[in-house]
Amino acid sequence: MTGRRVVISGMGSVTAAGIGVDALWTAARSGRSCVGPLDVRQPYGGRIKISAQVRDFDIEERLGEIAPFADAFAAYAIVAADEAMLQAGLAKSELQGSRCAVLLGTGIGGMRTIDDGIFSVYFANKRPEALTVPKLIPSAGPALLSMRYGATGPCFALASACSSGAQAIGLGMQMIRSGIIDRAIVGGSEACATNGTMRAWESLRVLTPDFCRPFAKNRNGMVLGEGAAIFVLEAEEIALARGGKPLCYVAGYGTNSDALDPVRPDPASASACINMALEDAGLAAEDIGYVNAHGTATVANDVSEAEALNRSFGACCEQLLVSSTKPIHGHALGAGGAIELVISAMALRDKIAPPNLNVEVQDPQCAIRLVGPTAVECAMDAVLSNSFAFGGINASLVLTAAV
Repeated sequence: MTGRRVVISGMGSVTAAGIGVDALWTAARSGRSCVGPLDVRQPYGGRIKISAQVRDFDIEERLGEIAPFADAFAAYAIVAADEAMLQAGLAKSELQGSRCAVLLGTGIGGMRTIDDGIFSVYFANKRPEALTVPKLIPSAGPALLSMRYGATGPCFALASACSSGAQAIGLGMQMIRSGIIDRAIVGGSEACATNGTMRAWESLRVLTPDFCRPFAKNRNGMVLGEGAAIFVLEAEEIALARGGKPLCYVAGYGTNSDALDPVRPDPASASACINMALEDAGLAAEDIGYVNAHGTATVANDVSEAEALNRSFGACCEQLLVSSTKPIHGHALGAGGAIELVISAMALRDKIAPPNLNVEVQDPQCAIRLVGPTAVECAMDAVLSNSFAFGGINASLVLTAAV
């Protein structure tokens, strides 16, 4: 670890649990699943009829005059960012300027706009709406955020499938640490519960028709989720100088590529990614008190991730608390790593490891110490969050407690 220390001074989220970090953390800590009946806008004939969707979210009501330019993924990011900026003590009237970056991870971008446009052209014989292109492009999210807060520094979207949100956070941390910028608005957003997306994921045979069961012997797939989580990152001295209150430190970031297979994960590369994050944070395996696992509840991922944790933590793995919170908020694809980092930060704050739901019998091939169906109080000064994506693109983040 070199350069400046980087703190989280604000967090915000929009998820199936509702609007706000408190709603997400309450659901995760209490083990309340937010998975429900799938609700899509076009006629749907798929087999999978559940998802963890953002519900009762009126874009026009929440965004006003900029609503016509915002796909749902951008709208979720804006609402989450407003919460993060408020917690950080940064007013919207205060232009952030050239020393503030906006980096947003998204696996797909404006999927709802894409789905609506395809339906209009091929089924309804209508033109797509006039603002289709500005709404669907992944860069629409960070661009609207930069306009909202007057952030004229680096501004772009990152797309690395399910590690996108974590990559945006890690890259923002590195940019602050190196002195390129002082502050970054970072995170991930996805609005993918559409007819086309659901049918496409169903074709991969990785969606469960009933329950997401990470690391369970009888696991049979993931539940698609959506939402956003946004963080305000700052150089520690910048935050303290303006009276900001750090929530925790982003202490370590690791990322690499399996370079092996488009869909099958590699435990050796995942372990190497974890090791990079630990080394970057200047921590040893025994310093981590809790791991928020990628834990998709697919057959291949869970075995691979469990093996990676054993490789990286060795004997410490027997005592290391691990849980996947995807049964709560679903697998939000490009937003997943950011949503799960919110939960990791709250777990670190409250010294509580959230539960891993729906495991009646743990898979013996997943030799890790899972948190049970209820949360566990645990002394922790550092936590790890993993995001392992299709294409073999891995990201791991380490948070340490604010002093």
